[in-house]
Amino acid sequence: MQYRRAKTPGATYFFTLVTYQRQQILHQPEAIALLRQAFHQVKQTHSFDIEAIVVLPDHLHCIWTLPLEGANFPMRWRLIKTQFSRCCPDFCKQLRSPSHLRKGEQAVWQRRFWEHQIRDEIDFARHVDYIHYNPVHHQLVEAPKDWAYSSFHRYVANGIYAEDWGANDKIVLPNFIGKE
Repeated sequence: MQYRRAKTPGATYFFTLVTYQRQQILHQPEAIALLRQAFHQVKQTHSFDIEAIVVLPDHLHCIWTLPLEGANFPMRWRLIKTQFSRCCPDFCKQLRSPSHLRKGEQAVWQRRFWEHQIRDEIDFARHVDYIHYNPVHHQLVEAPKDWAYSSFHRYVANGIYAEDWGANDKIVLPNFIGKE
């Protein structure tokens, strides 16, 4: 089955990717380093800007802005997932199903991902807040500043958030964001 995706050059997209069977592998230092390396390698040949990101144990959310000359984000994700899967330690890999074996795939990532094209500045701000508050939402930490694998720290350094944002008050986010 072919999924129809809007591919707009220069557009900004919110993405959710989930590990295969929600295995909790992405908080391991080895996995984080490998994921960073995969992003870096793909960005070298197929540029995009990462506007915001959070990596949780079993999924990640991020916002990318694509260049005007290329809007093929499915190809970029395929390359990132493939690079990660080829090089990841055995603890990241699940037992492969017959379908995985036939397709030559590792059982590391769910095959599909969710994307949403950002419509305007308000939509962008809501999705950035969602990304940065997600570790609190999943009860992994008390405050966004306590989660290491997040662009929240860059946003604080740039004066966009106060360091205690999301620490004392529950942030109410729209329920349509971030299919998990």
